[in-house]
Amino acid sequence: MSSVEDIEKAVERLSVEQLARFRAWFAEYDAARFDERIERDATAGKLDELAAEALAEHRHGRSRDL
Repeated sequence: MSSVEDIEKAVERLSVEQLARFRAWFAEYDAARFDERIERDATAGKLDELAAEALAEHRHGRSRDL
């Protein structure tokens, strides 16, 4: 059995309260990993082209306030 399958089975055995705690923990964990990836990509310049494109679109009036 793989680690993922083991985790799936363990999650299936959680009580409602434990599942809620796990879900909250995982949401925070996943968001932190996402933020770290964005930070690395930004530092590495991987987002520079997208940012330049978005700024050019804005300068040409092709954006709107949110």
